Amino acid sequence: MQKKLPLGIFDSGFGGLSVAKSIHKLLPQEDLIYIADSAFTPYGDMKESDIIKRAIFISDFLVNKKKSKAIVIACNTATAFAVNILRDRFNIPIIGMEPAVKPALKVTLNKLVGVLATSCLLYTSPSPRDLSTSRMPSSA
Repeated sequence: MQKKLPLGIFDSGFGGLSVAKSIHKLLPQEDLIYIADSAFTPYGDMKESDIIKRAIFISDFLVNKKKSKAIVIACNTATAFAVNILRDRFNIPIIGMEPAVKPALKVTLNKLVGVLATSCLLYTSPSPRDLSTSRMPSSA
């Protein structure tokens, strides 16, 4: 019988536990591994290259040591800087948090969505600046 592979989840701290809880609620049959990188939190105070190094290090552990079948990056900052690098490096699904803004815009009643972000993310990543233009059309 083949061993069931877990889903790996990581964040710079414990904030991503709400993501893990939601995944568990939706997929109760799945085994989850959560890594809170609390020794290096907050990622928002780190250089982009250091965030990428941390994301690769953690993902490598989840894939090669824990045999995760997919990774959820439960951190906006790590998603913005590392999701594409991780997708190129690992041959498993890599799910980031930042794209969740677009579905939220589709269901909001007032066409506004609040986003919590680190200053590092707001001032250095191109993606959050693009959010200001991601408003739903008034006819939606």
